[in-house]
Amino acid sequence: MKSMTGYGRARTAVRGREITVEVRAVNHRYLDVNVKCPRAYGFLEEALKKAAGTRISRGKVDIFVQMESVDADDTRVRVNLPLAQSYLDALRQLSEATGLPNDVSLLSLAKMPDVLTGERVEEDTEELTRDVLSVFHQAVDEFEVMRAREGEKMAADVRARGETILTLVSAVEARAPQRVVEYREKLEKRMQEILADTAIDPQRILTEAAIYADRTAVDEETVRLRSHLHQLDLMLAEEKPVGRKLDFLVQEMNRESNTIGSKANDAELAKIVVDLKSEIEKIREQIQNIE
Repeated sequence: MKSMTGYGRARTAVRGREITVEVRAVNHRYLDVNVKCPRAYGFLEEALKKAAGTRISRGKVDIFVQMESVDADDTRVRVNLPLAQSYLDALRQLSEATGLPNDVSLLSLAKMPDVLTGERVEEDTEELTRDVLSVFHQAVDEFEVMRAREGEKMAADVRARGETILTLVSAVEARAPQRVVEYREKLEKRMQEILADTAIDPQRILTEAAIYADRTAVDEETVRLRSHLHQLDLMLAEEKPVGRKLDFLVQEMNRESNTIGSKANDAELAKIVVDLKSEIEKIREQIQNIE
């Protein structure tokens, strides 16, 4: 099990560039990937989104890419010879016209506007994409370690709460038949008070108690809850993402607990149901961050 929250970072020098990739994620219902990189490298966005989809199944993921040149191989200086010659001709004419010495030097000529210009060397986009993806996967490796570590903690917490729910289900099962006995005794006592000098039909009391027991029976709900808890244990042990499945399972558990609560008609049982729903809600909150 993995958390949807995580962070990973990798930095590597490749072919004259220092490439840094950061991966951050928080919980989200689906996979939502956003890539932020220098405008000149916008072509990397689609490749990074596709790569993220192969490693991450859920979460709001932000990928940050930075690139710095560590040598000058990506830039070339271009000399505009016709323009330089024009500057020389113009300076010579100016010298002749004014009588001033023509003391132009190579350095001063090179400083003339646009004589020397820097331009980026055309890059191999496929090669650069491969380099960036390599660094990206290193960052995701670190990201995955963090998510797995958090996932282990969450799985342990969910298992513990599952054990608590199992104990509460046992308490419901123990209380349910006792509640029927108490109802029958209460009914018999009340009828004796109302019909003080009249013989009470025991069969009538048994029939009423049976109707009450059938109306308030929670056997099916507790059996299904036990089944759901067994499925919970199995899902927590799976290697693949189970967040969505767990979300559905908890909805079913909550539905069963609501049904038991609606049938409770008993203060002690109602208290158990409150505790039961509280534990289920805590599991629901926890799994919102599970991939």
